[in-house]
Amino acid sequence: MGVFSSLSKALGFTRDINVEEFMSAAEAEEVDLMHSAADFYVKPIALQGDADVKAVQEELTQKNIVLLNFSPIMRNPTKLKAIVAELKAFTNGINGDIARIDEDKILLTPHNVKIVKKRKI
Repeated sequence: MGVFSSLSKALGFTRDINVEEFMSAAEAEEVDLMHSAADFYVKPIALQGDADVKAVQEELTQKNIVLLNFSPIMRNPTKLKAIVAELKAFTNGINGDIARIDEDKILLTPHNVKIVKKRKI
């Protein structure tokens, strides 16, 4: 008898667990138990290819802010440059903003959200 079986019996839970009753990992990603629903989100995305560019554009269209990690594609500087140019044109087209915030991260904002790029001292 395992620890969980003993604990279950001690707490009065003697029913076997049916794994299919629980959420799949994909469904669990959409559930945030710690916070209530928000109007907009900050979403981290790892840039690995063209499919991720479309995901970034969709998130910006839904008015979410994107924290883009481009380290997975840094091995191909030509492709990285082309993708960043495409994302820059897209964000400018929707009146959003784009800024590099780290060695391998870019912040992209949706319509009417601007990034302060210089600090006042």
